[in-house]
Amino acid sequence: MIAKKLIAPALLASFGFAAFAVSVARADTPAEAPSADQMQMQLPPGWTMEDMQAMMVAATPGKMHERLAQDVGTWKMESTMWMHPGADPVTSTGSSKISPVMDGRFFLTEMSGEMPGMGPYSGLAISGYDNVSQEFVSTWVDNMGTGVANGTGELSDDGKTITWEYTYNCPVTKKPVVLREIDTTTGPGTKTLEMYGTDPKTGEEFKMMEIELTKE
Repeated sequence: MIAKKLIAPALLASFGFAAFAVSVARADTPAEAPSADQMQMQLPPGWTMEDMQAMMVAATPGKMHERLAQDVGTWKMESTMWMHPGADPVTSTGSSKISPVMDGRFFLTEMSGEMPGMGPYSGLAISGYDNVSQEFVSTWVDNMGTGVANGTGELSDDGKTITWEYTYNCPVTKKPVVLREIDTTTGPGTKTLEMYGTDPKTGEEFKMMEIELTKE
């Protein structure tokens, strides 16, 4: 109980300090920005102005967030799915809506469609770019499971492709496995998602799904 009482104020102090850093990062005019003396008075013991600056940089959206913002909108989906290596393809249609949240720091993807033989499908992702780790980050959940997939992504040199690696728990092997997703911009208002997974019986990687998206 004593430990909990000590931890709670520490967490609140950290969140409060982070919120202060964000408010500084969002200041629109010099008049809104606190003076150096005011900022110094807010610093916890042992902190420096360089520490404060690092907090501000971590909290401020940048070019990579602008890259994610390019996909904001509603998309029509045409999907092709393979249940296992060598399986006949199965097709379906759906839609995907991408919206900015948290003042453009993250992006919410809401996906819906029909999973052949399994009924209506819906999924949610929260994606962003972590200024500290210098990588794209994402979390995915859907109505076809109770687990959470967590991923990181890397942008290609030409800026057209983000290659993601998601980790989730395989229901068959009961072990963590990797799902690879390649998100490629193919033209104005078009893109392709390719998903590669591992067959739990053979360990062979195969293309599980390909989605052609067209912006409405």
